[in-house]
Amino acid sequence: MPSIYQLKPAFQGLLRPLVNALARGGVTANQVTVLAVVLCAAVGAALALVDDPRILLLLPVALFLRMALNAIDGMLAREHAQQSKLGAILNELGDVVGDAAMYLPLALRPGFPAAAIVVFVLIGVIVEMAGVIGVQIGASRRYDGFGKSDRASVVGAIGLVYGFGWAPLAWLAWPFWIATALGACAIATRARRALAEVRTKGDAA
Repeated sequence: MPSIYQLKPAFQGLLRPLVNALARGGVTANQVTVLAVVLCAAVGAALALVDDPRILLLLPVALFLRMALNAIDGMLAREHAQQSKLGAILNELGDVVGDAAMYLPLALRPGFPAAAIVVFVLIGVIVEMAGVIGVQIGASRRYDGFGKSDRASVVGAIGLVYGFGWAPLAWLAWPFWIATALGACAIATRARRALAEVRTKGDAA
């Protein structure tokens, strides 16, 4: 299944001048990673505390900013000699902590499908874990299928639609359950392709 993640190289090309300027200014990849998590937590707190449905319009804006920050931290690490073991840990944990911090507060909003949202977040964590396990068994970090960027696109669209009141809340559970099903497929795909990659390496050895 095609993923928004495949658009990442083009997006990185647009960000490269900014990344180079940040590197010259002494900004580190780890600082940007932490900033992305702080952004998620701040938006999550606003979603939990503000009743006005227009607060949901923060989601598409914040998710776009987060996507940019995630691209920037990776580029700083790879292209400006900032890769580190701490950075790898922060990057992986930051993704799942940021998702939970921003998405779970939606379950607290009146009329929102709490069970669907919680399962959606849980499956997202397992999807990313399936990607990381590839490294543990000797494959690459897997990004196949419905991943972080795809989940963000779904939540961003939900924020836009329900922030403007374009659809009834009775429909809201469906996109979360559909995204959850696609996430479950991604778990299987990442596991299968990681195993295939290991077998291919073994055959070539």
